[in-house]
Amino acid sequence: MNIVITGATKGIGKAIVMKFANDDQPHSFFVCARNEKELNLLKNEIEHNHPKHFVNVFVCDLSKKDEVKNFAVHILQTIDNIDILINNAGTYFPGSCYNEPEGTLEKLLDINLLSAYHLTRALLPSMMKNKQGQIFNMCSIASLKSYENGGSYSISKFALAGFTKNLREEMKPLGIKVTGIYPGATMSDSWAGSGVDEGRLMEANDIADMIYSAAYLSGKAVVEDIILRPQLGDL
Repeated sequence: MNIVITGATKGIGKAIVMKFANDDQPHSFFVCARNEKELNLLKNEIEHNHPKHFVNVFVCDLSKKDEVKNFAVHILQTIDNIDILINNAGTYFPGSCYNEPEGTLEKLLDINLLSAYHLTRALLPSMMKNKQGQIFNMCSIASLKSYENGGSYSISKFALAGFTKNLREEMKPLGIKVTGIYPGATMSDSWAGSGVDEGRLMEANDIADMIYSAAYLSGKAVVEDIILRPQLGDL
């Protein structure tokens, strides 16, 4: 399969890549992140431990529309069909709408919403032509309910959920599946140094396992939404 994953070098993104890398069948991965060194480390790790796979890395700041489009052009110059697109990249800035720094909303919309919007739009013509493929958008529990200190992060994730639901309706007759992922607190860089007991957080592999399972359903079924929370509830 041809699998495109954004923000793939750490946390949930890396867990997803490694889950598919454990497959017996060969895959071609197209992964992007801002850090070239981390991308090359990921490429070397997969190709050393799982030499049947092909890993294509691309340095990209997903907050910049032109760079997102360049990533899409690079993909389409290499392959002519996309089996799985996982819009995983995202970031979190704490704060409230009334007192967060000026420009916070714009920054979070660029990364959490518009990167997925622009990349998906650029790749969809190929997927629509082939009438197959699946899109996973990494939303959040913050897409479903507001919470203290959520501010513009929650706004951006609500918007991503809206994009996901609209896309699902539009792609139904075209054979393309669309799935929204809504994880609660998951161990990642966002929680590093927070002082929260790691036992209260889900593992990145939990989310990767669910995406992997949804990707291998028959063509007659789609998981529209995947909601995961820590066993003891939201933090």
